[in-house]
Amino acid sequence: MAPATWAGDRETVKHAAGIRRVDLSHVQVASSETARRINRDIVLELIRTSQPISRADLARRSGLQRSTVSQIVEQLIGEKWVREGAMASAPRGRRPTMLGLNEDLIAVAVDIHPRQATVAVVDLNGRVLLRAQTPLSSDAAGSTRVMVQSMRRLLDALPGKSTEGIGISLPGRVDPATHRLIFAPNLRWPDFNLKKMIEKKMGLPVQLENAATAALLAELTFGRMDGVRDAVLVTVSEGVGTSIFANGQMVSGHHGVAGEFGHVPIDPAGPHCACGQKGCWETFASSRAALRYYRDLAPESKTISFHELLNLAEEGDRAAARALAQQATWIGRGLRILIAGLSPSTILIAGEITPAWHRYTPIIEKEVADLTLAGVPPAVRPVREGDIARLRGAAALVFQRGAPREARSTEIRRLRPGGSGKNG
Repeated sequence: MAPATWAGDRETVKHAAGIRRVDLSHVQVASSETARRINRDIVLELIRTSQPISRADLARRSGLQRSTVSQIVEQLIGEKWVREGAMASAPRGRRPTMLGLNEDLIAVAVDIHPRQATVAVVDLNGRVLLRAQTPLSSDAAGSTRVMVQSMRRLLDALPGKSTEGIGISLPGRVDPATHRLIFAPNLRWPDFNLKKMIEKKMGLPVQLENAATAALLAELTFGRMDGVRDAVLVTVSEGVGTSIFANGQMVSGHHGVAGEFGHVPIDPAGPHCACGQKGCWETFASSRAALRYYRDLAPESKTISFHELLNLAEEGDRAAARALAQQATWIGRGLRILIAGLSPSTILIAGEITPAWHRYTPIIEKEVADLTLAGVPPAVRPVREGDIARLRGAAALVFQRGAPREARSTEIRRLRPGGSGKNG
């Protein structure tokens, strides 16, 4: 049976005549298995977004035959992605059994920063069930042992759950061929096989990804991205990271390093960057930069964290407010590189600044409007729960079908469980 299509896809088909370039070095002929996989993705996405939902409603909304929907649903139930719930009331006839995602299927999510990591357990709906913070050091092996201990404690506190795997978001870039960190100037770990060590100690598959890419994947999987085909997500914390979604596809680039706009120099006379250059965007727009601005404005102040800086600004500290405004200005100015080069319709912001978004949005939006070369400026908005976007993204790495790099070569269809880990 041919795969179901969405309304937008039907419109595309009307204008599909002509020649379309096909890269024969990466081509894969469509098969009946491809159709089954697409139909399955559609059914699973409908369950996720409309749960609880009956089989009959799934058939009506997907356009698939009821027998096809029933086969897909039984397969998803057998693989533990979906489970049956209560029976719905009906005016007449048989009462339908409602379907929803299996909340007992979980992933371990780890968000690594230079000095600490957050370890969490996230369910298939993207809800963070438990989380804990662990300190990190320059000793990569020792830090990994601490993270593993934290993972085990959290899993022991949730008996009866089925763990699909471990996802890790990192402040750096991971080579898709070797699955090793190849660029992480703020982390300062030597060459170290993090994936291999954790898989050996935990006995679970591990997926590694750049933090900005993980956060964007979370928005595509759990967020509000329907209809958006060109977007950039910017993470702002101790550094500045970016990830690209262009023409409906994630962009990884050569060695998986596409999107390192945080290390594009915007002032050759600027501060030294951890990458070895001077005046990179992140040296002006990161949380570390905001703390530097505050020290310059209030040299007698004690050493504080970025969260403390946000609190000071809310309490009326003028120097703190000015430091955040200066950071916001540079965030906005740096976005010109993204707008001119990629022309996204949407720019998403994640990270430590989102709790104080009311301070950032008017400054950033003005800069973006002033710097847009033509047309309507892109929408700039924070991600939901921006402080845990990277965690939810780490979980999304686990719940996506197949390796994340494989998923980027085709159209993103939001949630893609069913081909990875023990259930695939």
